[in-house]
Amino acid sequence: MSERTAGSLVAVIIEDDAGVRSLLDEVFTAAGFRTFLAGSGEEGLAAIEAHGPVITTLDINLPGIDGFEVARRIRRISSTFIIMLSALAEESDVVLGLTSGADEYLVKPFRPRELRARIEALLRRPRLEEPGAPQTARAADASSAATVSTWRGRVHFDLSLDLDTRVVLVAQRRVDLTPTEFELLSTLLASKRRVCSKTELALGLRGVAPGELGHVSEPDKRAIETHIANLRRKLGDSAADPRYIETVRGVGYRLTPEDPSL
Repeated sequence: MSERTAGSLVAVIIEDDAGVRSLLDEVFTAAGFRTFLAGSGEEGLAAIEAHGPVITTLDINLPGIDGFEVARRIRRISSTFIIMLSALAEESDVVLGLTSGADEYLVKPFRPRELRARIEALLRRPRLEEPGAPQTARAADASSAATVSTWRGRVHFDLSLDLDTRVVLVAQRRVDLTPTEFELLSTLLASKRRVCSKTELALGLRGVAPGELGHVSEPDKRAIETHIANLRRKLGDSAADPRYIETVRGVGYRLTPEDPSL
């Protein structure tokens, strides 16, 4: 499973279809979660604030507030991993879902085994601090105790990433990233000028070790493109004139050269 204890595993399920809601409840319960069920966006937001879930599943076609807007509101109050579930399979729908703040997008009907695999992959990713929350004691201790030899960070120009506090700075200004965006940025900073393919990045998010095989669909690759686009926007970067992340057309991404003449 993961380093998290079973008692700390909480999921909020936001789904207006009773049958799908029951299926999701079964999958999460079998994975060791305590679940809280909601049939609308308003109920779901209240459950997230009350229970602080590790993972939230979110339908798009909800009564009242649609799932896209619910995802945006969730991101203002929580760092919960969001798995968006929808019968909408068009690329524009997937892109909008991920841009709204989702970490994963699964098309209905989904396979319970695939959902379980996505849950396990998300549990292998550390969570970020809650939006607006003060820095945790552990993060503060790690920051104050860090030295040049012990600091576990990665730097590229004026962009820095701290693996212990999970803080990202651009020109000393804090940038709030989703857990998925943080992991992608961390991977690219570690890889430097080595090109990371979309397949490699997608498998890495699932916790697949480098060199191991795994299936990555075209929607998965498009999801990586969307996450990278969101990451660039938050960093103030540009695909056309990149300062931090450049696209290797038809392959993937890598850091820009430290020497501009290269």
